[in-house]
Amino acid sequence: MLRWLPFQSFQFCVAALTLVAAREGRMALSLTSSAFQEGDAIPTRHTCDGADVSPALSWRGAPAGTAAFALIVDDPDAPAGTWVHWVLYDLPATITATPENVAKVETPSELGGAVQGKNDFRRLGYGGPCPPPGPAHRYFFKLYALATKLGLKPGATKSDVERAMNGHVLATAQLMGRYARPRR
Repeated sequence: MLRWLPFQSFQFCVAALTLVAAREGRMALSLTSSAFQEGDAIPTRHTCDGADVSPALSWRGAPAGTAAFALIVDDPDAPAGTWVHWVLYDLPATITATPENVAKVETPSELGGAVQGKNDFRRLGYGGPCPPPGPAHRYFFKLYALATKLGLKPGATKSDVERAMNGHVLATAQLMGRYARPRR
């Protein structure tokens, strides 16, 4: 027989199950930012209309056996098809965050040997949202926990990284933000 729990009891059960999963090392990989919440607007500071700096990101719940992380940021709503804004790979498994304004160089010193690829602006590092004026676009920050480092040279593309990750992805997490440029 199915019984309905009061909402408070349901919340308690979810919290208890989350705590048990965390203790047993079964937490799902999650990705967050101090700059915006899931589905919210990305602050102008992190776009081409502002300082164009990467937002701070943090994650938790990496599965056992994680050797490295990769991060890909893209916009599937771009007029010409999916537009890649950031390709970052070989982040050491010991790192659980990226600071705001990651240096736009091949191997940012603040990321312990991580390597940056080329975005669709044909530059290394983060290139913030810069859609044409109109409706908001969605920007997907996708984190991959990997069983191995990829070993690709700096400047690899999203396609290069996806090919190299094939068969090595242990878990994924995603954070989506939106941005619309004002009509002028």
